[in-house]
Amino acid sequence: MSKIRSAKTGFEKKIFRELKKRGLYFKTHYGGIIGKPDIALPKPRKAVFLHSDFWHGWHLVQWKKVLPNKFWKDKLSKNRDRDKLVIRKLRKIGWRVLVVWEHQIDRDFNGAIARITRFLKA
Repeated sequence: MSKIRSAKTGFEKKIFRELKKRGLYFKTHYGGIIGKPDIALPKPRKAVFLHSDFWHGWHLVQWKKVLPNKFWKDKLSKNRDRDKLVIRKLRKIGWRVLVVWEHQIDRDFNGAIARITRFLKA
């Protein structure tokens, strides 16, 4: 597990590169607030989280049947609970939050980039 990255993953780098090509400036893995959003604009208070399907438990209900042991079920459940708490806290203190899932990026990369771009520019 030491080889697993929490930041600068392949799909994050691809998104950051594309957003920068479109002239957007942003902070990555911004530590100034709870949750360290993958993309942040501190002044207008906007945060984008890029969730990987596995680590953030996109299909956890279906995966629980095939996960090898209780450790993984608990780990992914805690990750999901933490994500919900972080988003709720950020919204409560006035941040606008967008979550983009890995499968959305894989399915329609240009659409996901357009969605993030609209969110950041609005």
